[in-house]
Amino acid sequence: MSDQDERPENRLRRELPDEVPASERESTAPSEPQPGTKPQPERGAAPKAAPLPEPESASEPAPASEEQPEAAESLPTGRQRLAAGLWPPRLTRAQFIVALLLFGLGFGLAVQVASNSDSDSALRGARQEDLVRILDELDDRTQRLEDEKQGLEKQREELQSSSDQAAEARKQTAEKEKQLGILAGTVAAQGPGITVTVDDAKGTVESDMLLDAIQELRAAGAEAIQINGVRVVANTYLTDSGKTVSVDGNKIDAPYRFKVIGKPQDLEPALNIPGGVVQTFEKEQATVSVERSNKIVVDALRQAKQPDYARSSSR
Repeated sequence: MSDQDERPENRLRRELPDEVPASERESTAPSEPQPGTKPQPERGAAPKAAPLPEPESASEPAPASEEQPEAAESLPTGRQRLAAGLWPPRLTRAQFIVALLLFGLGFGLAVQVASNSDSDSALRGARQEDLVRILDELDDRTQRLEDEKQGLEKQREELQSSSDQAAEARKQTAEKEKQLGILAGTVAAQGPGITVTVDDAKGTVESDMLLDAIQELRAAGAEAIQINGVRVVANTYLTDSGKTVSVDGNKIDAPYRFKVIGKPQDLEPALNIPGGVVQTFEKEQATVSVERSNKIVVDALRQAKQPDYARSSSR
């Protein structure tokens, strides 16, 4: 072996492999994957590890699935929303006034129905004879009003047709004065009617019961009334005086005797209706008797008083 072969450069060249040709490098280079094919790992190469998930930071919001239960609990239910809308009530001034008017209307209707039912209950328990008598009394009242209407129309026709209207007017004025004198108690009167006697042995009859009897007689058509020598007029008043009664300040004692001028067929049934005057006195253990007569004299008189304030409006 020569010295040239022993040089370090030669030794180094023998130890290192020759350089790989370019054609071999191309053949050994990894080929690029074709479209649509899955890349294959290199032979002898270790598989790549999957990337580890990054740690979640504490500042990230919680998933929406965890927040839904809390949101559902905070939302009000349908009953809670209904209760919140109804209470407390929110009334305007107009609504309050309307509610007050409706309440007053309902209260008035209830009172009217109750009063009608009370009056109807008294008639429901009445006998057929009593109901017939009440109907006859109503018919008689209607007839009296019709007769009075016809009389006034006749007077008007006489005044219009009379040749001497002044004399006719004076005649009618005199007749009217007598009629008003009877009503005012300044003129004595007589005619058919009834006599009512109330015997109060125990002193249980009070002034309001006698006043109810007077009102019932007036409603039945009484034209003149006298009680124990005291004339009953439009402004008559009754008061209690111990166990007795005073009429216009005049003390009267039992038995109480009414002299009434009017149609007997109307006056007597008016006192005997169910729940009427006679039954009221009998509940107080008083005895009542009614007598018809063709001639009743009412001779108790009252002094005509000049009114203090009222004046005639005719000129």
